[in-house]
Amino acid sequence: MSENFNISQISDYSHCLQCPRKCGVNRYSNQLGFCKEPAELRIAFAGLHFGEEPLITVRGGSGTIFFTGCTLRCAFCQNYQISQDGLGRNVSTQEFAKICQKLQSAGAENINLVTGSHNIPLIAEGIRAAKESGVTIPFCWNSSAYESVESLELLKGLVTIWLPDFKTLDNNLSKSLFSAQDYPQVAKNTIKWMIQNSALEIQELDENGNLCKDSKKIKYEKMISGVIIRHLALPGRFEDTAEVLAWLKENADSKACISLMNQYTPVPFAEDTNILEKRKKALTVIENRLISKDEDADIQDLIEAYDFDYLFYQELSDDTSWLPDFTRKQPFSNKLAKPLWHCNYQID
Repeated sequence: MSENFNISQISDYSHCLQCPRKCGVNRYSNQLGFCKEPAELRIAFAGLHFGEEPLITVRGGSGTIFFTGCTLRCAFCQNYQISQDGLGRNVSTQEFAKICQKLQSAGAENINLVTGSHNIPLIAEGIRAAKESGVTIPFCWNSSAYESVESLELLKGLVTIWLPDFKTLDNNLSKSLFSAQDYPQVAKNTIKWMIQNSALEIQELDENGNLCKDSKKIKYEKMISGVIIRHLALPGRFEDTAEVLAWLKENADSKACISLMNQYTPVPFAEDTNILEKRKKALTVIENRLISKDEDADIQDLIEAYDFDYLFYQELSDDTSWLPDFTRKQPFSNKLAKPLWHCNYQID
């Protein structure tokens, strides 16, 4: 934590310093910084998600809440409609708590807070209200890892599960793809902080979701506390994945779980010509295509060589039907999610 850390300063939207960009804008006066978000908390979608890592999905699914806005501008973002194009609406602390209640009542294993790095003070307030209203399941912080440790301090004691990305260690790649040349150092600091503040606690459950001590009857594992670090392999950039795995082996193995993903998918963006041209230019630093079978084999060789204590890896697939469209009441395929709240639709 920085020696200049001041909790009132981090929480003040009149001169916003929440994320590493430190834009300094007055969000109370609707001045928009990089995240494009005013002082209000805005949400696009909430529902049960069945496509997260097994430790998070478990039996009932992860209760995901997708916030509007983002501290990064990933050129290939599958959630661009909400992270970059502003889809969502204002919610009060009380409505946020009710959404959490609804997710818990529907059987969610946790409350999965997706991309809220630019609104941590308000989200912390919402979590406290949700807990006071009877929400007892764990809260999970799902982020790009491009956030300040000072802001994350506001979530201590409220969030117990951390699900950060670790996108790359290449500054030039970060500048082109994310508009954040300092991403690698920021993400390393963030991930180290998360590991230091959340020890691994995983429950073993039987088929009915009860705690199980008989190894032969264990059906599920459920994370109560800890860190799952995600890395998305980028097509044509095998060396980046190798560098990230080397860092994770040294700094996170046995302390956190690793989730290595091969699902990079070109997104059919529906935006105006100028924005699309900027995306196209940014994407020239990678090969904008699915991961090949040869790349997948090379990645699996890396996994075998590093022999992580706890690592998830997806099976290679050319199915792109999972790509979300948040303009729909059901943004995902029916097998991946159950909608419970949407900014533009009434869901009973």
